[in-house]
Amino acid sequence: KSLDHFEKAYESAVSSVNPDFGNGEVFVKLPAESMSTIADMQPIRINIEFSLEQPDAGLHFVVPAVDGSLAETGAHMFSYRHENSSRLWFPCIDTYAEPCTWKLEFTCEVAMTAVSCGDLLEVVYTSDRRHKTYHYYMSTPTSAPNIAVAIGPFETLVDPNMHEVTHFCLPHLKSILKHTTSYLHESFEFYEELMSSRYPYSCYKQVFIDESYEEAQSFATMTIFSTSLLHSSRIIDQTIITRKYMAAGIAQQFFGCFIVMQTWCDAWLPKGIAAYLTQLFVKKTFGNNEYRHDIAQYLKEVEQYEAVAGGIVLDPSFNSKGMYFSCMQPQTMSPTYLEMYHKKALLIIRMLEARIGATLLLQVFNKLQALAFAASQQKFMATAWNNMLLSTNSFLKIISTVTGKDVQPFIDQWVCQGGFARFIGNFVFNRKRNVVELEIRQDNTAKGSLKYVGPLEVTIQELDGSFNHIFNIEENKTKFEITCHSKSRRNKKKKIPLLTGEEVDMDLSAMDADSPVLWLRMDKDMHLLRSVTWEQPDYMWQYQLRYERDVVAQIEAIHALRQFASPATRRALTDVLECEQAYYKVRIEAGMCLAKIANTMVASWAGPPAMLMIFRKMFGSHSCPSIVRQNNFSNFQHYFLIKAIPLAMSQLRNMHNICPPEVVRFLLDLFKYNDNSKNKYSDNYYRAALIDALAATVTPAVTTVTITGQSINADLSSDTKSILEELTRCLNLEKLLPCYRHSVTVSCLRAIRVLQKFGHLPSDPSIFRSYAQHGTFRDVRLVAIEALVDFIKTDVNMSELYWLLGVVERDQDRYVSYETIQMLSQKPPFHRGEESLLNTEELVERLWKLINSTLSSDSRIRCGVADFYFAMFGRYRPACLHAPDSFTVYSNVKEKKPYNPAIVSETLTDMFEDEDDDIMGFTSSMPLPSTPMKSEPSLGVAGPSGSGVKRKAESPPRGQPIKYPLFLKQESGFSLGGESSNPVKKLKITGSEDSQGGSSRPGGRSEAPVLPYQGVARGDSQSRLSEDSNSSPTPSDSSQSRPLTASGTVSGPTSFQGLFSSTTSNSSASYLPGPDTPLFTSAHAPSADLTTEVTGDPSGHRVKKKKKKNKHKHKHKHKHERSEKDRLKERVGGEKMFASSPMVPSVQSVTSMSSNTRDSAPSSPDFEVI
Repeated sequence: KSLDHFEKAYESAVSSVNPDFGNGEVFVKLPAESMSTIADMQPIRINIEFSLEQPDAGLHFVVPAVDGSLAETGAHMFSYRHENSSRLWFPCIDTYAEPCTWKLEFTCEVAMTAVSCGDLLEVVYTSDRRHKTYHYYMSTPTSAPNIAVAIGPFETLVDPNMHEVTHFCLPHLKSILKHTTSYLHESFEFYEELMSSRYPYSCYKQVFIDESYEEAQSFATMTIFSTSLLHSSRIIDQTIITRKYMAAGIAQQFFGCFIVMQTWCDAWLPKGIAAYLTQLFVKKTFGNNEYRHDIAQYLKEVEQYEAVAGGIVLDPSFNSKGMYFSCMQPQTMSPTYLEMYHKKALLIIRMLEARIGATLLLQVFNKLQALAFAASQQKFMATAWNNMLLSTNSFLKIISTVTGKDVQPFIDQWVCQGGFARFIGNFVFNRKRNVVELEIRQDNTAKGSLKYVGPLEVTIQELDGSFNHIFNIEENKTKFEITCHSKSRRNKKKKIPLLTGEEVDMDLSAMDADSPVLWLRMDKDMHLLRSVTWEQPDYMWQYQLRYERDVVAQIEAIHALRQFASPATRRALTDVLECEQAYYKVRIEAGMCLAKIANTMVASWAGPPAMLMIFRKMFGSHSCPSIVRQNNFSNFQHYFLIKAIPLAMSQLRNMHNICPPEVVRFLLDLFKYNDNSKNKYSDNYYRAALIDALAATVTPAVTTVTITGQSINADLSSDTKSILEELTRCLNLEKLLPCYRHSVTVSCLRAIRVLQKFGHLPSDPSIFRSYAQHGTFRDVRLVAIEALVDFIKTDVNMSELYWLLGVVERDQDRYVSYETIQMLSQKPPFHRGEESLLNTEELVERLWKLINSTLSSDSRIRCGVADFYFAMFGRYRPACLHAPDSFTVYSNVKEKKPYNPAIVSETLTDMFEDEDDDIMGFTSSMPLPSTPMKSEPSLGVAGPSGSGVKRKAESPPRGQPIKYPLFLKQESGFSLGGESSNPVKKLKITGSEDSQGGSSRPGGRSEAPVLPYQGVARGDSQSRLSEDSNSSPTPSDSSQSRPLTASGTVSGPTSFQGLFSSTTSNSSASYLPGPDTPLFTSAHAPSADLTTEVTGDPSGHRVKKKKKKNKHKHKHKHKHERSEKDRLKERVGGEKMFASSPMVPSVQSVTSMSSNTRDSAPSSPDFEVI
């Protein structure tokens, strides 16, 4: 049960049905009579009749459990996909590389509306007028993954600005649909004008549905959105988010639906180009500040992920190793990796823009669109449609044709390999030579780092202006000199020209009198995938924060100033917070930083709490500043600030590490005097932010411990009582008057969990479980599940963990299931190597069942469970599992000294102590081995220990070994038939005839079972082999195992079961009953052996040194030792003959491991398996 073994079997299974490799799940044999038709290039029609009943994936039905007809209750259905997975709901060639035209017919009830891809030709009613059939025709060649359908009682809205665009929503939502989509025509106009190319299709449809698989999914001529994206004119926060999603949906019509990837190795191109176009629309609509802030945020997230998990390879055709999952296909990739993959693709396209120029890049896009459109008009030759497929090679050719530039080195450096450049820089001003001595270093030792060779831009701001310098980076450590254009300052105040051309007055009294340098920046335009650690004095960061006009530079200065707590830093942050010309996100960051500075300077802080006077000055009443004015959110910058400043103030702490009482009273007064009666915008997000601020003021409760050890919680403080009363009032009011997206309820639940965690309320998960039930609004469910995840980690509660795994496995809303497993992955109950009551074999069995068979139809959630498994157990076999049923370990072939394999030696422990098993995620830590370990992966067998104990054998040592598992035989740690001068160790594994065999795997080979221990014995201070260990394991009841059958005729892309053999654990049913589907397929067959010679470093087991330290000397010998040697010599006859010994049926077991033994380490490569 190791992820390495699962990954190999999983990738093999997915590849076996991958259409890009010429494989599939349904094979049609053409008759001989059709050969002449094929030779004449005539079309052949193949009819496939199929029935799809109760599908597990591909189609989702939303049927509210209320009285009324389907139309009255708003019941509807829609299709969804995870990359190429259309085969889940109709038979097709499920690849992007096979476009074709489509004729689609959908029959539904008369009250329903069917929306699908292409043009609607007609609607035909039945004679009884109870049903109708929609006829759609997709004339533009389209790939099967880009076909979709949605059926429901939709309300229809034709866009008043573009009659080719139609919007659909569920009943009673048409009013907010009209407002939400009122701007959509601007997106079409922007993209068409930007690329000088028309929209490639004749129509476009937007469908808003409930329980969506993702917030937005684009298909040919249509996009399916979540209903949660709809909003009225009173909502501010959602507007920006929704417009970005809609703009992305239209951009993906150009690249992603019309022009598609040729193979998955080329997926970075359409995904990156569509995201690049979306960001250009964001830049035009929301401004350059929003655009640059988003790019900087994406860059930071990708860097953080790669620093923890390893490099993201956009084109894995030549470099796909290093992860515990395969990067060659989307169905095998971690969901978090896939999310970062999309963001990195955007950054790479943007870097390409810097290489060839924005204008030339847009000309390349225009050329691609023109060639694809011309190809789509050819209806006779399918080969002409190849121009609608985008590959890395064709993209390079188009760039070379349009621009005459060769970007192959760029592709090799940033696309064909993963990682990012790490720059560490500092400088010193040389007054005598009037030069800046610059030193730039690269850190290539950390995970995810990439050695960069090429140009690097450094910008220096001097008294006489800003100047850019380009340096060529060739070594890891390089020194440069920059000749300054300015002399040292003469006056304290002077107009300084900035990079934008603006001249500003600066107070130069804080700077060095001998230096004309104000600040330096590296790669200011983010044209590299890099992280920069820049060292300069605090006054330079303060100047950069005050006077630099780039929002990215200002935020960098704010983050750097957290390390410089001083009155000058306090004044700089205050100035920016009060500056009306500053970008609102920069002002918010300044407020958060000011709270940290105030906490650091709490001993010397004078005056009222930080930001209190600023807030009253900006938002207080003119007659009484302590009372907030009536809400007026017409100024959006002030709206975001009035939400952020209270949250920043809640981070303040006094000398006792407690939030000052005046801050708590200030926040409670904001609730008291909140008046939204004359405001044309909703205040729901403002009230939710105030609740979040109240929760942030809570600190751990004071607990008294008696002499007997019992804890006595003191009564709630007055401030905590006031907070709890306000939360109760808001939560009850929300029941009567729910706000948009229940944002107040979300914040209240989050605050209640904070009170529980800090000891002010009893830690009770029942309230969160009630809110997490299906039928509650999605946002409320997710925050309740988030609280349960935190509860599981802090309280070590197995029942709640199993309940959440039930949500992952069976919840109707698959988006909630996905988010649940993502939360568990980012915040697992324990990490590998940690002692936890939750680290049980039962948990391993349940997770293994989920990733092995139960979630075979949903690869996104399946890979999410694999992430969760990795976070807790790592890549190799979990230590909590018992070793294989029966085996004996010998330290040396000649001496035949047996050792207890349940005891892990220090040498073996050192072999794996470097593995870090944190789960991947940009908000969490999950280092992954960048290269495969040279030692053999775990066989579920503990290595020999110097403290092992000899025992008297009760059975002949020469048992008949079981057949060696295929996935273990293929491990790189084995050397079949090789010779080595190192001493050869042996590992004898035997099994009984009745052992349960594994189900068949790709390649037609079966696997050996891994069964729990049958014998139990433990010594005083160490595990010992039981002397009564010759009992055979009890075979599993074959009636409890049956193959998992698919619901429909066409199975999913990863719908295979029984990757590995296992025993079925029933103890989990006491927490949450699972479905009747068994974990594995039962198979009974006599075992056979496969002998393999393994050589390795003898230093892996220092047996002699260990035996010197043993207090007990075991001087007895096995009576059958001499005969055992003779038998082995007769059987083996030399190492080479031994490596090719035939397989014989298993007769009996030799030994049986103790079931109480919990420590199981991966076996050493210094063994010979017989």
